[in-house]
Amino acid sequence: MRCAILGFVGGAAGLQTLAVLPGQAAQIVCAVLAIVLLLALRGPLRAAVAGGLLGFSWAALIATAALAPQLAKDDEGRDVTLIGTIDSLPYRFDQGVRFNFKVEQVVGRAMAVPPRVALAWYGGFRSASKQAGAQSGGAAKQVGAVQPGERWQLTVRLQRPHGNANPHGFDYEVWQLGQGVRATGYVRPEADKNRRLDAFVFSFGNVVEHCRAALRERILGALSGKPYAGVIVALVVGDQRAIDQSDWVVFNRTGIGHLISISGLHITMIAGLFALLASSLWRRSFFTGLQLPLLLPAQKAAALAGFGAALLYVLLAGFGIPAQRTLYMLAVVAAALWSGRIAGVAHVLCAALGVVVLFDPWAVLWPGFWLSFGAVAVILFATVGRTGAAQAGWWSALKLGAHTQYVVTLGLLPLTMLLFAQVSLVSPVANAVAIPLVSFVVTPLALAGAMLPAPVSNVLLGVAHFLVEALATFLAWLGAGPLAVWSAPTPTPWVFCFALAGTLWMLAPRGWPQRWVGAMAWLPLLTSLPSSPLRGQIAVTAFDVGQGMALLIETATHRLLYDAGPLYSPESNGGNRVIVPYLKARGIDRLDGMVITHSDVDHAGGALAVMQAVKIGWVASSLPAAHPIVAAATQHSRCVAGQRWHWDGVQFEMLQPSVTSYERPTVKSNARGCTLHISAGGHSILLAADIGAAQEAELVQGAPDRLRADVLLAPHHGSGTSSTLAFLQAVGPKLGVFQVGYRNRYQHPKTEVFERYREMGIGRLRTDEDGAVLLHFGAQVQASSYRREHARYWYGR
Repeated sequence: MRCAILGFVGGAAGLQTLAVLPGQAAQIVCAVLAIVLLLALRGPLRAAVAGGLLGFSWAALIATAALAPQLAKDDEGRDVTLIGTIDSLPYRFDQGVRFNFKVEQVVGRAMAVPPRVALAWYGGFRSASKQAGAQSGGAAKQVGAVQPGERWQLTVRLQRPHGNANPHGFDYEVWQLGQGVRATGYVRPEADKNRRLDAFVFSFGNVVEHCRAALRERILGALSGKPYAGVIVALVVGDQRAIDQSDWVVFNRTGIGHLISISGLHITMIAGLFALLASSLWRRSFFTGLQLPLLLPAQKAAALAGFGAALLYVLLAGFGIPAQRTLYMLAVVAAALWSGRIAGVAHVLCAALGVVVLFDPWAVLWPGFWLSFGAVAVILFATVGRTGAAQAGWWSALKLGAHTQYVVTLGLLPLTMLLFAQVSLVSPVANAVAIPLVSFVVTPLALAGAMLPAPVSNVLLGVAHFLVEALATFLAWLGAGPLAVWSAPTPTPWVFCFALAGTLWMLAPRGWPQRWVGAMAWLPLLTSLPSSPLRGQIAVTAFDVGQGMALLIETATHRLLYDAGPLYSPESNGGNRVIVPYLKARGIDRLDGMVITHSDVDHAGGALAVMQAVKIGWVASSLPAAHPIVAAATQHSRCVAGQRWHWDGVQFEMLQPSVTSYERPTVKSNARGCTLHISAGGHSILLAADIGAAQEAELVQGAPDRLRADVLLAPHHGSGTSSTLAFLQAVGPKLGVFQVGYRNRYQHPKTEVFERYREMGIGRLRTDEDGAVLLHFGAQVQASSYRREHARYWYGR
């Protein structure tokens, strides 16, 4: 059975690597073959192969059903009025609120809308004239006080789920697919049509979400203005969205991020407490003299009570993967107790693994799945049957806890490097303090405070917050040192497998020969260096940052960032969402230079986040002296035409702006964009920022001999005021790259401009359709795109 379950998980994981889903006939064939193998053959290999075929066909069936509800392409961007219920815990932020909406009815239009959509209702940021159009006034900007379970009529504008597609980036589209969301959009500011119809619509899911929302509001009300109120909310209802990004940096650097949620340890603790209480009361028949143990053994009553408490807590947690894993393991144990069968720990783990993937085949794509099950598997491998009989006393318990932490830290190191390209060196110390404090003190206090009446609740929540604040202060000090985290590039498959084999060797039973030798297998994992092109060659990554610009240019020993992407919100930008994760995964902790072409937020919005995350040698820009980016730079200079430098046989030359443009205050920032020409060998690329037709004409007239390039970064994202015919003829590119956002409000690239490139025989790649564009300039210019090289079935349109 265990081999079959492992095969099932492997088959489901294999399906998630396909560019196209298999057809119905192929799914049926896989299922039939699995049944034949199960009936005709015996042995673990047969079970694993049969399980793999079943997992593959099952995941394909679920994916096919999930993809079926589809918003038509022609219906994207159209206003439509919907009636439905608030189907999730709303997330409120400074500019509005986000929530999932369960569609019940489409009003006044023959339009197919998926049954579940994700909506944003803006009230400030991005919601002024761009959304309201001609409508104005306070009513157009009001955000509804939506609560789970309410029925609303809303006028919305929808589009298909679309996320940025970059190497080592978060896949928003498959995440939404796993959530059952097949369209996203925003509420239109039409106060006469947006209204609440019913205060509450009864359903099991609505009741759960309503309870979660009530507990969250209770906690936030009691801890109003407290810096770690979001952590307390995460421990009680599993909603982590109110935790500041700066706090997540500390938690991740110290390796305790797994505790800032409803983890498996918390659920097990709550289940154990309720089981112990139920067993004690049942044995005493609740002091009634009913002799309840004669009707049902106390052990079975305790198992039922413990599982019920765990189920309730997991529902409050939002049913995350670590919580699911624990719940299913407890269910298997409870079922074994009720049936009188002894359940082995490995069987329990495999059963939970199979049930998680059965209900959610996309779970295999997320780090939490592998870390959660990997931690339990490592503990089983290194401790079960090898630590000797447990001895009573606190010293034995302390030694067992220390050994378990040691095992988990070492055992998960290869997996942690594969998933995050870094490992916390201080995590053993941090976890030794945080695990008992958070699991056995803070979490019970937070739960009791959320449930009990005031003023007792306020006191308990205040104590819980004080302890979290003290812990955060300690963690900030612990993780502040430069050696708190070890970073290296994401390992290749063979490096990961080699390190994993060495880890298993290290954790093998006592008596295994030369266990210390296993540590040698970590050397390729921890000491590898970022890849780079050969001398005289360049590699360019044009990131998919939405409507914005950001490119990484690499030579043999140097790296330059050209623009840093847009500002999405006060907390989110192209720097911390796209560029920094990519740099970390590549093992890049320093950039030799950064060019910020001009002050528009779609180019400069992510710069400060990048500067905080990695070291920057120098910054060149056309920004005013008082700009925050200039103030944060250790070395800053203005972009000026004629600047040149050489790196590793590659020549860089700045073509725009002129010195005199800085003396004219009426010049717009776009016109002063830093235009950079890079050449290596016989090939080159021209990065033209947001210059317009006037600046293009100046370049054609003043520097025509320096414009020729094989690749052109389309000026101003392909706007109608750039990419003039004369300019394109002077540059003569073979390929044009358009960095644009999906269905952006500027309608970039303009149709006539995009067609102009085609008519001139210029190849075209656009980040909204192709994802990140990867270029390599060597003997030839090689171009590829992430969505094509990393094609997945959920990208299909």
